[in-house]
Amino acid sequence: MAATQELIDGLNEDLAAEYQAVIMYRTYASLVTGPYRPDLKAFFEGEIPDELSHAALLADKVVALGGIPTVRVPEVPVPQDNRGMLESALQAEVETIERYTRRIEQAEAAGEISIKIQLEDLIVDESNHRDDIRRMLKDWR
Repeated sequence: MAATQELIDGLNEDLAAEYQAVIMYRTYASLVTGPYRPDLKAFFEGEIPDELSHAALLADKVVALGGIPTVRVPEVPVPQDNRGMLESALQAEVETIERYTRRIEQAEAAGEISIKIQLEDLIVDESNHRDDIRRMLKDWR
């Protein structure tokens, strides 16, 4: 039972971070400026559906395990320029991958193999987001 509660608590931490990501990407899409604004706006807006689907999966798993999904949202950093927004988004993706990696261990400890596999799929999505942002920042001046 303790392992299941740890997993519920961890999934709720992840859920809060996914809510934060939705707000972050929506805010950044509105804030971007300059000649790359249309592309950056589209990029940030394009991330929102994935983050929402991750949130839905996490909330459903919390309930399936007997918990209540969090409604807490961590504060969203608001950088002052486009590069800062991309760097903030990159940091969020890296932290998300690290959290999901820990969550996989918790899912295994709780005997929740299907959740483990679903978390692995989320890591694939988040790794693709991370890699896209890294490539965008690579030659940024």
